Amino acid sequence: MAKTQLNVRVDEDTARAARERALARGMSVNRYIEELVRQDAGEVGHTFVEAAADFMKQYGAVFAEEFGSEREGQR
Repeated sequence: MAKTQLNVRVDEDTARAARERALARGMSVNRYIEELVRQDAGEVGHTFVEAAADFMKQYGAVFAEEFGSEREGQR
């Protein structure tokens, strides 16, 4: 999907909160705002899948180490 630039003006507290929340989630402010709008527009399922994929990128090795060999035959 093509990207379009959108400029918005917010007060400094809102900008700071957006930066902090994006950083805490390990994403850019752009992506954080995109996800908020998607959620508000009813695309929560898509956002959830993206968040789950990001989670697995970060913690997939931990799950594989913890459960991989034990659970391998239980599929």
